Amino acid sequence: MKTYDYKLGDIVEMKKPHPCTSKSTQFEIVRVGADLKIKCLGCGNVLIISRDNFNKRFKRVVK
Repeated sequence: MKTYDYKLGDIVEMKKPHPCTSKSTQFEIVRVGADLKIKCLGCGNVLIISRDNFNKRFKRVVK
């Protein structure tokens, strides 16, 4: 099982863009737990995604 190194406040890049008008692939991690709460940096929408789903779609940590 692969482990990922991300924490609260990190800006992460996902494999697919958010389906908003800006088509942003960058998100900020707002909450970490069994589920992750991430905020789209393009439109500002907040999404709740399971950790397993997040790990599948996660690409890299930007900063």
